[in-house]
Amino acid sequence: MAPSWDLYRTFLGVLDHGSLSGAARELGLTQPTVGRHIGELEAALGAELFTRSQRGLLPTELALELRPYASSLAATSASLLRAASAKREVIAGTVRISASEVIAVEVLPAIIGNLLDAHPQLQIELSASDKVEDLLQREADVAVRMAPPAQSALVVRRIGELPIGIYAHRTYLAKHGTPKTVADLADHRIIGFDRETAYVRSVAPRVPFLAKLTFAVRADNNLAQLAALRAGVGIGLCQVALAGRDPDLVRLLPRALSLALEMFVVMHENLRGSPRCRTVFDALVSGLAAYHGHGSVRPPGAGTVGVPSRR
Repeated sequence: MAPSWDLYRTFLGVLDHGSLSGAARELGLTQPTVGRHIGELEAALGAELFTRSQRGLLPTELALELRPYASSLAATSASLLRAASAKREVIAGTVRISASEVIAVEVLPAIIGNLLDAHPQLQIELSASDKVEDLLQREADVAVRMAPPAQSALVVRRIGELPIGIYAHRTYLAKHGTPKTVADLADHRIIGFDRETAYVRSVAPRVPFLAKLTFAVRADNNLAQLAALRAGVGIGLCQVALAGRDPDLVRLLPRALSLALEMFVVMHENLRGSPRCRTVFDALVSGLAAYHGHGSVRPPGAGTVGVPSRR
């Protein structure tokens, strides 16, 4: 008999946490139950899935091969639950929204609050991650993307371009002075990425002067960079509208940088007929478009985008 889904769910929990105890806390199970689930799955598969080490449970080659299939099962199971929660007569049920960490923290709460005020029987699952979740695999129902979607079979609404500028907090400038030229940045603390990502590689050719700078603070997490900027740690790149909401953030050298992100709201075309998904999609489009058209300040986008690393 094929292993039950519960065993694969536990398997994913152990993979994510590297321990029986961590998986137990996440899943609301006891540690012995988690161990029993892993044992049952290994017996059904006829192979070992984890080996013990000083760092916890390490996945075997087989476990790593099984991970994408188990993740697909998890996404399908979550989609079934969301679909089952829907009521066709009213806007009700669960909708999962995927957005970058800064969008989810800085922009979406107000939009979601208004949405739930209008439709109190809705439930929102908010996935705050810079990982692009696969809408075709139903890892999310609706997504806010900061790049044009590459997949077909999607309903896409482009919100617009979101400019980025160079910023510093007033307290930092009071202590260290205000750079008047690009060359002056070399004498200041710069907030940047720790690792070179696809985004960093794409940005670097458009801002070549940044490659000459030394980075005093490195962080791959956009929220951490935003916090450092707001705390007066140094100078960094920030989405213009997000900085515009904080009177203590000062834009520097506006003519030295020409950089923007595009924002899109996306969902699978099969969900077009779902009242709850369509309602959430329309609310996101309306809310984000309102930010985009708010006077001279466009809506918050991906938030702080640190200076690309030269590595």
